[in-house]
Amino acid sequence: MIVDLAGSERAAVSDNKGLRMQEGANINRSLLSLGNCINMLTDPQKKGSFIPYRDSKLTRLLKDSLGGNTKTLMIACISPTYLSIDETINTLKYASRARSIQNIVMKNIKRPNIDINGYQEIIDSLRAEISNLNN
Repeated sequence: MIVDLAGSERAAVSDNKGLRMQEGANINRSLLSLGNCINMLTDPQKKGSFIPYRDSKLTRLLKDSLGGNTKTLMIACISPTYLSIDETINTLKYASRARSIQNIVMKNIKRPNIDINGYQEIIDSLRAEISNLNN
């Protein structure tokens, strides 16, 4: 799964109004919820406590990637200009906290209840039933 987190939206800087401003507020709310989840997952004192994945749709989507049985990669995009120094520092802090999440990845193996011979018997009985229905 690939998720583009867009970035925080400052209404004063982006000069958004109306629907765009509301969309920016929703993005910020989702990023705040994600930050809260990341903080809970990385704080050793809060290990094993409740993680608020249900606070936003974004954290619900990323639940398995954040605290599940997956390998996750985060790419943080920053700007080299001095005009964006505050956003760059905040992005790097966010990425640094996310980097501290430790997942234990294990291979998922499902073993069927019936061995191959059991399936062969089912197939043979279904073929016999089809043959009887055709006659």
